[in-house]
Amino acid sequence: MSLTLQLIIRLLVAALLGAVIGYERELRAKGAGIRTHVLVALGSALFMVVSQYGFAGAARFDAARVAAGVVSGIGFLGGGIIIKSQRNHITGLTTAAGLWVTAAMGLSVGSGMYAVAVVCAVLILICLEALHFYTVKFGEKEINAVFSSSDMESLTKTVKDLDKQVVRYAISKQPDSYILELTLRVSKREYLHHILPRLSALTGVHLDKLE
Repeated sequence: MSLTLQLIIRLLVAALLGAVIGYERELRAKGAGIRTHVLVALGSALFMVVSQYGFAGAARFDAARVAAGVVSGIGFLGGGIIIKSQRNHITGLTTAAGLWVTAAMGLSVGSGMYAVAVVCAVLILICLEALHFYTVKFGEKEINAVFSSSDMESLTKTVKDLDKQVVRYAISKQPDSYILELTLRVSKREYLHHILPRLSALTGVHLDKLE
């Protein structure tokens, strides 16, 4: 097999493994999907191929420097995916970490370490899918809710009813009503099945928003 064909195979394998990881993220409706992960894996593999063979005849040749550059450079993409909302709710950390490890996977394919790259892809999928089941079903999460009422006492009573689940809250006056902004800590089981009916059933207040 010619060297050119070997290098093309490396790029194809990197793109394929990147697509597998990106497909999982796209199923979860995350910010970085198939195209992003394919480009990251493909670019990382190409950087490694170029570093190994493009400068092989140079007086000073160090592929590790290129790999280090990819590791630091991928942080720009990861930083763009992580989002902090006005209520200090952070999203995108897992997808950013997935891009980072996808870059490492692309580097391993570019250096010809196919088995290592495939095992890495399998472990990534196990982390994202198998552990997703656990993190969804168990543990706690913080949610934000917004209530409105024409009576401030009803909002105060709502805070007391929710009791220990309240992390923080703020009440503000609008021209024709009062607004209560709440951050609650609830179990993930309750969030999936009971939290919306429970909050909607609170008397004297109207649930305007839940996220």
